[in-house]
Amino acid sequence: MILWIIIGMSLVTMIPRLIPAYIVDKISFPDWMNRWLNAIPYAALGALIFPGILTVQPERPHVGLLGGVAAIVLASIGLNVILVVIGAIATVFLLTI
Repeated sequence: MILWIIIGMSLVTMIPRLIPAYIVDKISFPDWMNRWLNAIPYAALGALIFPGILTVQPERPHVGLLGGVAAIVLASIGLNVILVVIGAIATVFLLTI
């Protein structure tokens, strides 16, 4: 019974993710929409980082702000999202040592 529950839960999770991925792969979008879709990872990164920027070190909020600025600069250069995260972490680390 537990095996069937696990299989059912995996299908319920997998199907809504596979259908859009399959459809998007078959459709060609206009250039403006492709640019918009390419910006989504950076927008998500900003939404994940921003709440913690001011609380990295409550006694020194400028450390978090400078880490956020580093992330913005690296993202505007067009680096990979992973490199943007590593750059922001390195900035905060170097400011706290």
